[in-house]
Amino acid sequence: MVSLLALLAPILSLWLWYPLFKKHRRAFVWCVAITTLLGIAPALLIVAMRHEFMNFALVSHLQVISGGLFAAIGMGVVLAIVRDVLWLVLRATAGPTRAAHILRPRWTVLGMALAVGLNAYGLTQGVKLPQVNEHEVTLPRLPAQLDGLRIAVLADIHATPVNNAAYVQALVERTNAARPDMVVLPGDLIDGDAPTQAGNIAPLAGLHAPFGVWSAPGNHEYYSGYDAWARVFNRLNLNYLANEARVLDVRGQKLAISGVGDPAYGRLSEQNSDPNTPEGVPPDVQTVAQQARAGGAQVHILLGHQPKMARSYAPHGIDLQIAGHTHGGHIKGMDRWIVAPANDGFVSGLYDVGPMRLFVSNGAGLWPGFAVRLGVPSSIDILVLRSATK
Repeated sequence: MVSLLALLAPILSLWLWYPLFKKHRRAFVWCVAITTLLGIAPALLIVAMRHEFMNFALVSHLQVISGGLFAAIGMGVVLAIVRDVLWLVLRATAGPTRAAHILRPRWTVLGMALAVGLNAYGLTQGVKLPQVNEHEVTLPRLPAQLDGLRIAVLADIHATPVNNAAYVQALVERTNAARPDMVVLPGDLIDGDAPTQAGNIAPLAGLHAPFGVWSAPGNHEYYSGYDAWARVFNRLNLNYLANEARVLDVRGQKLAISGVGDPAYGRLSEQNSDPNTPEGVPPDVQTVAQQARAGGAQVHILLGHQPKMARSYAPHGIDLQIAGHTHGGHIKGMDRWIVAPANDGFVSGLYDVGPMRLFVSNGAGLWPGFAVRLGVPSSIDILVLRSATK
């Protein structure tokens, strides 16, 4: 998505600023050039990160700024659409003279100034520590003995030098204070390479719950050395589940917790053990479903990072899929109109997918490349499971 928009940046910039062309040629050229450069910058920073052209700490801080300006450009394009539609309507109904007022340069400049200010505020919301939010989730097959089981969800932490070890430590403290029975981390815990960035998630070793801490891969785990990060997660006792199910004895009942690989598998990375050899595993729901059945599980909870896979997981006896990936859609309006369609209609909260329930977390962290949040706060989620038979 970022790369596609980068390719379109020159065209979008010309369209956005064309009201300046007739009377303010020099300003028009500068605005188009700067907007084009800012539109391309997020893609260039991703390339710099993956190929280690720049120090990752510098890249991640630059990503926060460029991501905020990128979001402002996107909002500016929406304003340009509104501007031009309004111009067409007025031209058809009130004549060219009245319509010309809509294309005065001041309105485009004012609209972009408002967009930049609004997204600057959105960045302050994006970097805030999340609050703890409880959600009751009724599962038809949940044994009555498991009613009230509390599962903490920490999705999409994206730990970097921006949301660093201090940020992650605060997440751990808030999560532990909620007294969950189990903690799950459904992917995208990190960004950057394991040798230099593992310290950012070291505090996750302090998570504790009676029935364990469990994690699974997201797409970002595949971008910077999948195997190296898998070793870090296991060293932190995060019970990394990649196409694996564990059957636990919980209050005398059999509960399966499983995790699958991510569709982003098979990526080449400079941080792979061999940069020319892909690492990671594809999602294999059949294997985890078979393992859960073999263990006599009465209820099966799956960590599957991308919610768009839910319809393919639902027929395999999964009771609850816990996902992330969407960050809740980041911005009201964008969540339903852009992010949800790109994820098979799923963006935030609870859904019924055939016999399976799906929970999509807003995420507990921030990806520096797009840290803006407007009306869609990050969240530490506590799922309180409810039995339909109690």
